[in-house]
Amino acid sequence: MRNSPALPLAAVVSIFFLIAGLSAAPPSSPQKNVSPDPPTRLPRAAVAAMETINPERIRAHVRFLAHDLLEGRGTGQRGGDLAAEYIGTQFALYGLKPAGDNGTYMQKLPMVGVTPTPDTRFWLVPEQGSAMELRPLEDYVAYDQAQQPESDIDAEVVFVGYGIEAPEYNWDDYKGTDVKGKVLLMLVNEPPSDDDNFFKGKALTYYGRWTYKYEEAARRGAVGAILIHKTDMASYGWEVVRNSNSGEKAYLKLKGQPKLSVAAWIQLGVAQKLAAESGMDLEKVMADARSRNFRPITLPFKLKAQMVSKIRPFESNNVIAMLPGSDPKLKNEAVIYTAHYDHLGIRPDMPGDNIYNGADDNATGCGILLEIARAYSQAAKKPRRSIIFASVTAEEQGLLGSEYLGKHPPIPAGKITLDLNYDDVKPLGVPEEVEVSGAERTTFYPVVQATAKEFRLEIRPDARPEAGHYYRSDHFSLARVGIPSFSINQGMKFKGHDEVWGLEQDRDYTAKHYHQPSDEYHPNMDFTGDATMARFGFALGWEAASLPHMIGWEQGDEFEAPRVKSQPRTE
Repeated sequence: MRNSPALPLAAVVSIFFLIAGLSAAPPSSPQKNVSPDPPTRLPRAAVAAMETINPERIRAHVRFLAHDLLEGRGTGQRGGDLAAEYIGTQFALYGLKPAGDNGTYMQKLPMVGVTPTPDTRFWLVPEQGSAMELRPLEDYVAYDQAQQPESDIDAEVVFVGYGIEAPEYNWDDYKGTDVKGKVLLMLVNEPPSDDDNFFKGKALTYYGRWTYKYEEAARRGAVGAILIHKTDMASYGWEVVRNSNSGEKAYLKLKGQPKLSVAAWIQLGVAQKLAAESGMDLEKVMADARSRNFRPITLPFKLKAQMVSKIRPFESNNVIAMLPGSDPKLKNEAVIYTAHYDHLGIRPDMPGDNIYNGADDNATGCGILLEIARAYSQAAKKPRRSIIFASVTAEEQGLLGSEYLGKHPPIPAGKITLDLNYDDVKPLGVPEEVEVSGAERTTFYPVVQATAKEFRLEIRPDARPEAGHYYRSDHFSLARVGIPSFSINQGMKFKGHDEVWGLEQDRDYTAKHYHQPSDEYHPNMDFTGDATMARFGFALGWEAASLPHMIGWEQGDEFEAPRVKSQPRTE
């Protein structure tokens, strides 16, 4: 969709309330029966409520949330705030209890927007020879996570391999090297392996995520960290890095924790030139980094950077509602559903289509969450535990909304038995598979397996385990505080199509639409599968809310310790 003159706020708000009311009404099109058999373990009232879930209601939410009027739902931007108000209005229409701040649906997050200005300069300076000045967005992207208007960096560059210290895998890229005040150059991802006991084999762990690498560098006192982009290792192209790291970037307001003055990515070609001028072959250095014997390498280069940023304090909101449970004791515990509503916003300085509408990512997840919330609210009988619905902000900025929610939940984290998350559920038709990556790590997995069987859905392993999806969506933030959590999504097989077709759709989306303005709503989208995923999640949530015991992590899981810590002590 092309950029167009902005409508006055009053007009936007008027249209917003009109569509809010329309999308809450029953659709005129006939309901599609998308679950072959209702789960036999659910009470009649739950089945009746679940059967009202309708793909056309999900469509209505997606159509509005992905509309140009919402300007890409950017964090701290007008469109993002309108999306939050829309979702809160839907919760109110359903009669759900506000679970945000001060009796409202809104949980305010203190945030800071950081925008690099044209005065920012970035040089790689050798001990001898000419400096390389890098071009923003073309050669590099960088932000000042320390949230300072100006930061001057003049520091040695140290290559630290994958930048990982993982004692459980007997892996340490740092080997005791003092990197305080240095700039760390590192690889994305983690050491490759087919051994499930070594960094979980082909599946990416949190150690491979860029967020971990920045966090670890900051903990060690580094002034900066630079990630080398390589498409197969990152699982996405440079366009995704560029689009996700241009314009304003949002951060939670600092409260004393260490942060980097330079958090950057560079193009592979820049890294190759840097290695060559350091007398090294980048491919060999990358191969050496796969060994436990790797030791950090101080390069004959410094990073000289002038980070000049526009700093904008603001507030954004998680939108939270609750359906109180029916059991006098268990209603103090809860199941939580999550989906992020933010996307990348609008880029006024970009020619042509400059609105990142985020239809698949993640208007779909919001539409599903809202339809599940509506169905629960209409159930003649309520589940035993309470149900929390949280549509969170700033996921695209690094899971910030869910991070804040995990640290400030509406009830203690130890009393939340399960989080079910929805993110990027593509409207592709009738699914024959479901992906629930991470569910197998919880004690709830047998229920997941049984429910999938009743829905006639095969459980598909993560189609791209190397992409580390478990650590890239909001359920991860809740897992970090101990809450058993996973996302629900379709697999790759759809009715009338083979697996190859599904994989092609996934590859095409990642290459052409993911984090790009072309992720838009189209009338020919088929939301049957989104409704199936909504019903499946509704059934799982009701089951979890009815169990006599709390759900936990499997013994030895990385999130077991925070779960145990969060549980109340019994004498």
